[in-house]
Amino acid sequence: MRKICVVTGSRADYGHLYWLLREIDNDPELKLQIVATGAHLSEAYGHTVDEIEGDGFRVDEKVRIDLGSDSPVGIAHSMGQAVAGIAESLERLQPHIVVLLGDRFEALAAAQAAMVARIPIAHLHGGEATEGLIDEAIRHSITKMAHLHFVAAEPYARRVVQLGEQPDRVFTVGAPGLDHITKASPMTREGLEESLSFKLGSASFLVTYHPVTLREAATRDEIDALLAALMAFSKARIVFTGVNADTDNHFVAQQITEYVNKSDGAAVSFTSLGHHRYLSMMRVTDVVIGNSSGGVIEAPALRTASVDIGERQRGRLKAASVISCDGNRSSIEAAISKALSADFQSRLNTVESPYGSGNASHHIMEALKTENLDNIVMKSFYDLTA
Repeated sequence: MRKICVVTGSRADYGHLYWLLREIDNDPELKLQIVATGAHLSEAYGHTVDEIEGDGFRVDEKVRIDLGSDSPVGIAHSMGQAVAGIAESLERLQPHIVVLLGDRFEALAAAQAAMVARIPIAHLHGGEATEGLIDEAIRHSITKMAHLHFVAAEPYARRVVQLGEQPDRVFTVGAPGLDHITKASPMTREGLEESLSFKLGSASFLVTYHPVTLREAATRDEIDALLAALMAFSKARIVFTGVNADTDNHFVAQQITEYVNKSDGAAVSFTSLGHHRYLSMMRVTDVVIGNSSGGVIEAPALRTASVDIGERQRGRLKAASVISCDGNRSSIEAAISKALSADFQSRLNTVESPYGSGNASHHIMEALKTENLDNIVMKSFYDLTA
C-alpha cells in the first residue's frame, strides 16, 4: 500500500488540499498520512487543526513551531523548528511520497526535510509568479526539490519545465481549491448570516489582506490605505478574514481589529472562516477585496468581482473579473467603485477562470497512485533546446 504524506501548515493550504485528502483517504490502495504544523496548532490563528479533525481526518503528526514573533529572525527561527520537527515526523511515518502545496515557509521546511531523507516530493501550484513576496523564491525552490509537479495552468507548466524539470513529470490539472465549487453545496445567505452572527447588506465585502513580505513599508502603507478606502463605502457590510503568519502580520491584524471596533457593527473579523464558509461568503459577496490568492483563483470561478491591491499577486494569471490597483487610497476606492458598478457586475456571468473548473484532486490522486517512484529522486536537468 502506497503511503502518501500530506503536509499542511495553515487554513489556506488545507482548503486547497481538502478534496485531495478525501480522494486519497477513500482509495483502498492508498494510505493517507497527515502532518499538521504552523498556524494549524496556534490558538492565535484559530487552532485550525481542529477543523481538519472535525472533517474526519486523522492527523498523524503535529509539529509545533513558535509563531510568536513576526520579525525576520522570528520567522527564520520558526523555519528551523519546522525542518527539524517535520524530519522527525517523516522518520516515524516512512511515507513513499510527500505532498506539498504552494509557497509557504512551512512547505519549504517540509521539502528540505523530505529531500535529505530521500523521499520523493509532489508539489502543487508550482510555476506561478507572485513578485511582491518571498513566496516567489520559496515556490521555485520547492520546484527544484520536487519530483512530480501538479500545476494550475499551462503557462505554469511551461515555467516549471523552464526551471529544468522533466516535461513528463509535469501535470496541468487546474487549481484543486476549485473542487469545492463542483463537489460541495454552498451555504445559503441566510445560513451564512446565522453562522457568522452577522447580517450582510445591500453591498457586502469580503476582505483579506496579507503582508507584502518583500516591502515592509508597502504593508503598513497599504493596510492604512485599504481601511481608509473602505470608510468611503459607509453602507457596506464587511467581513475580514485572518492574516497569514508572515513578517509584519501583527501590525496588519491590529489595524483590522481597530477598524472593526470602530465600525459600529458594520464590520466583523474572523481568524478563520474555514473553506466552506469562506467560499460561501465569496459566492454571495459583491466584491472580494485585498491581496490574497483567493481573489485571483477562487473568486473568478464563482464569477464574483475582486479588487487585487498592490504587488502581492503581481505575475499571476488573472481573469477579467479581477481589477488590479495600486496600494493607495484613491486607487483602491476607484477599483471598488468600478467593481460595484452595474456595467462591471453585468459582465461577470461571462467570466472564465484560467485555473480550470474543478476535479483537479482526482487527477492528482491518480498520478500519485500510479506514477513509478523507483529512482525518481535521481533527477536530471531538462535543458530547453535553442
